[in-house]
Amino acid sequence: MSSISPLNSKSLAFVQAKINNKTKPVGALGALEPLALQLALITGQRVQKRSGIHLTEDDSSGQISINNPAMLVFAADHGINENNVSIAPSAVTEQMVLNFLQGGAAINCFCHSNDIALTVIDCGILRTISHDVALRAKAEATSRVNFIEQRLGAGTNDFSVKAAMSTLQVKQGFDYARQLVNEQVNQGAEIFLFGEMGIANTSSAAALMSALTSSSVRDCVGRGTGITDEQLAKKISLIECALQRVEISGHNVNNLTEDTVIELLSELGGFEIVQMVSAILTAATANIPIVIDGFIVSVAALVALRLDENVADYLIFSHVSQEKAHQLLLDKLMSAQKITESSSQALLNLGLRLGEGTGAALALPLIKASASFYNNMASFESAGVKV
Repeated sequence: MSSISPLNSKSLAFVQAKINNKTKPVGALGALEPLALQLALITGQRVQKRSGIHLTEDDSSGQISINNPAMLVFAADHGINENNVSIAPSAVTEQMVLNFLQGGAAINCFCHSNDIALTVIDCGILRTISHDVALRAKAEATSRVNFIEQRLGAGTNDFSVKAAMSTLQVKQGFDYARQLVNEQVNQGAEIFLFGEMGIANTSSAAALMSALTSSSVRDCVGRGTGITDEQLAKKISLIECALQRVEISGHNVNNLTEDTVIELLSELGGFEIVQMVSAILTAATANIPIVIDGFIVSVAALVALRLDENVADYLIFSHVSQEKAHQLLLDKLMSAQKITESSSQALLNLGLRLGEGTGAALALPLIKASASFYNNMASFESAGVKV
């Protein structure tokens, strides 16, 4: 499915020494230092792949390049919301997609302020946006948002009673996202940021997390958009019913076959989650760093990890959200990273719980700052500083 190159561990010591020799005490820039290490190794891997030349240990000490940041926001509806597990009706997904296209959402503001190209993808909302071609064209022209339709259906099935989608739809979603990301890479994107929009998609994400980690449903389910105690109890019950229907006991969740992961996506996933999984794998295959947003995108990253463990070192975790299970999930994802190991951490903790890619967009200035100090900060020797 993917062929992700592991980062070059032979360059690790050289790059770390370069960071340590900047005009600062070792570790004084905190989380920006392991981030710079990660970005330098990813850039080195990309240079090697594109040049076809085997790099020496010190080749990854060159400039970090993260030009042309691309934000992809994947949108879809969820049949589980027929049970009112969200405070909002499913029609809000379409309304928010139109809001994105007209430039009125938080993600529009944050992308504009950070010079991030924004693409919104309809993966399968209830009603296609193309029903109003004039509105769509005007919105795209005025808000500078690219809009793409790669629909897998008009929302998923209610996964508490039957499979959310077919395995053919999963594979079609993988193909759609692979093509989209490769096109963006060919257009010059050197860092990806992923976001989502889908009423009730925390239900799908929680179900997948529980299935893929063996964590209890109660540990994985949060209040999402701010549901009541009664709705929370219903949400937990529905997901537990779904997991009883989708029996994976006896499987090692850390060593699932590709077919089993695809089956789990078809049973429990969302159209936007499916396409994000493929987008993450494709970006990593192209040796492009990936900025992960909140809980739903993190679950997509977890699914990608189950398909290719080498994806972990390409992931940058923008923030820890207020969603109950997000920190637990981040801990599991970070523990899979081989290069940065325990030094990896989420860059922000702002109490966000919006989605859309907002946390990823807000973290980009820190990521750029990390690249800047690595590329431009003087060494003790070049600055004539003796300690």
